[in-house]
Formats: sequence, C-alpha cells, structure tokens
Amino acid sequence: MTSRRFEGRVALVTGGAAGIGRAVVDRLVREGARVAVWDINTAALDDCRRMHGEDRTLCQQVDVADEAAVSAACAAAAKHFGRLDILVNGAGIVGPNGPFWETTPDAWDRVIRVNLRSVFLVSRAAMGMLIANGWGRVVNIASVTANEGPQNLSAYAASKAAVVALTKSMGKDLATTGVVVNAIAPALIATDLLKQLSPEYLAAALARIPMGRAGTLDEAASLVCWLCSEECSFSTGAVYDLSGGRGLS
Repeated sequence: MTSRRFEGRVALVTGGAAGIGRAVVDRLVREGARVAVWDINTAALDDCRRMHGEDRTLCQQVDVADEAAVSAACAAAAKHFGRLDILVNGAGIVGPNGPFWETTPDAWDRVIRVNLRSVFLVSRAAMGMLIANGWGRVVNIASVTANEGPQNLSAYAASKAAVVALTKSMGKDLATTGVVVNAIAPALIATDLLKQLSPEYLAAALARIPMGRAGTLDEAASLVCWLCSEECSFSTGAVYDLSGGRGLS
C-alpha cells in the first residue's frame, strides 16, 4: 500500500458515514484524499466529521435518490473542494426479506431508488468534472446476489444486477475519457446491514461462503481503494468478486 497515494485527490462517497462507505472514507482520508461524505444519517455524519475534521471532509446529508438534492449537493462539494477525481457509489439498503409477491410496490420502488437510481443520478451529476479532468475513478457497490438471485431478496438482487449492467455500460461509454468505472460484488460483509437479515437467511448465506466467514470492512475498503487509484488503469466495466469464494460457484 502506498501511504499517500491519494494526495491531492478529491473523492465523493455516497453512503459514506457507515458500513463499507465509511471504511472507504477512512482509508481515503488516511491516504491523503479530501472527501465529500454523503449520507442520510445525521448522527453518523457528525461522527465522521468529528473523526476527520472539516479540513479533510465535507459531510452532507443527501437523499441520493432525489435529483434536485443530488445536483445541489454536488455543486456544493465542487465549490468547496474545487475539483472531483473519485466517486464511490456506496449508498444502499437491503429492503424487504420475503417472497417477491409479498413485497409492496412502494417497498420495491424504495430499494430501486436507493440502490440503482442513486448510482445513475450521482454519476450523472459528477461526470462533467471527471471528464474535464481527463482522469477519474468510479466504483459502484454491487453484490454477489446480482448473479445468484437469492430467495426472498428479489428487490435487492434486481437492483444490484442492474448496477452490474449499468457499470458495464458506463465503462464502455467512458472508455476513451480517462475515467474508468468498475464495481465490486461483495458477499456478506460485517456491517450493520446484516442486522436487516433474518437469522435463518444469515446462517444460510454464511454456509454458502467457502471461506466460512463474512468479509471485513478493511477487506472491502482495500479493494475499493485500489480501484480508485492510479494502479487500476486498464480495467473498466469490470465487476470484482469479494465473496470468499461464494461468487465463483
């Protein structure tokens, strides 16, 4: 690991106050970046601000599924930092856990809005700055469920499968601009999102991981930050497995 490989870079991380997003923010700041941290949770944003200070982070409460909110927050971040180099689309929710026919349209729409629409909206708002730089990195957080279509998680799996397809299309659209776009596909990562899963589903999911454990936040942040770095230069539109072997079956 190059200890200051993000010196001079500015990143935007959605869902950045908790879970994988927070681990990524912590790593980026530690390695020299300044970071706009977007989240809906004000208490978690306050904690992030206290840890890193206002000189290294701009903590913004943003509904990432709302076009006007995204545009305003992106403009504020650009004004504050003067540039943008890196985007990590990490905001996400698990949503309903049960048979698809028991999922209400409102619950379905909420998952799609947070997990998929936000990736489109935030990427669209940020892209002008990245293209203007002639260099940029975008990392979308997908899921191993995108390939599996697991039982009782229809909305979540569908949203993450769409993020995979969107990542591939974005990578091709931007292939000659200097902006590369990739995704990671985690299996279970030890975050608070696991609390939204039923004990039965959690036990079954762990049983499907050949390594026999959930991934760690450090492992997720390490992969994301490599994809955000200059070291990742000839890979775009790709999806990187982070599943302890589960995604390879």
